[in-house]
Amino acid sequence: MKKLILSLSALVAVSSLASAQANDWANHPRYAADNAKLTQAPEVVFMGNSITDGWDDRHNEFFTDNNFACRGISGQVTGQMLCRFYSDVVDLKPKAVVILAGINDIAGNQGPMDDRHIAENIFSMAEIARQNGIRPLIASCLPCDTIPWNANIVNTATHVVNLNTMLKDYADANGITYVDYYSALTTPEGALNPQYTDDRLHPNKAGYDIMEPIVLEAIKSKAPTQQKPAQMKSRRHHRK
Repeated sequence: MKKLILSLSALVAVSSLASAQANDWANHPRYAADNAKLTQAPEVVFMGNSITDGWDDRHNEFFTDNNFACRGISGQVTGQMLCRFYSDVVDLKPKAVVILAGINDIAGNQGPMDDRHIAENIFSMAEIARQNGIRPLIASCLPCDTIPWNANIVNTATHVVNLNTMLKDYADANGITYVDYYSALTTPEGALNPQYTDDRLHPNKAGYDIMEPIVLEAIKSKAPTQQKPAQMKSRRHHRK
């Protein structure tokens, strides 16, 4: 009977653990095994959503040849990335992190989200990185004029421009490198150029081929000089 009780207890414990992992809002388990296998610190971690996740799938050599670590999870919003930032970035001790996020917040994947709050989640990731001796690079949200899975979202292109303006202002004010994918990928209407996408939101191989030299140049560049504290107003400047 005692053995039976112990066996049942063990089964319940395993079941509870599996349930907890399945319901982990930030999906910490996704990269737990990959993080544990690392034998050296990556040069750069790429934090993001499906755009980053798909990058690794389409061009794995970009990551392996440069000692980069892909930590993108499809569908994630900035709040989820912020939750797992320590385990998937800080604990890996990279020299730098490239943060590419925001479109899923605009899409309402976890409910409505104000552009300002999206930006502030990205600011927080950058600040955590700096506090831990990691150089943050903030990437522009890619151009997008429609959310394929949520027809209720309107003015998508305007939201993207607004978010990118806040991100660039913050980066410029705080001596952080801004990685401008947007300018190279957009149409005049603010859509993702059809040459570089198959679904109007995610890059195809040609899109990633455009993005790679842009981010490599940004990584190699020297971080810009931080402005004087009196000029650091980006957190409040866009509040309306």
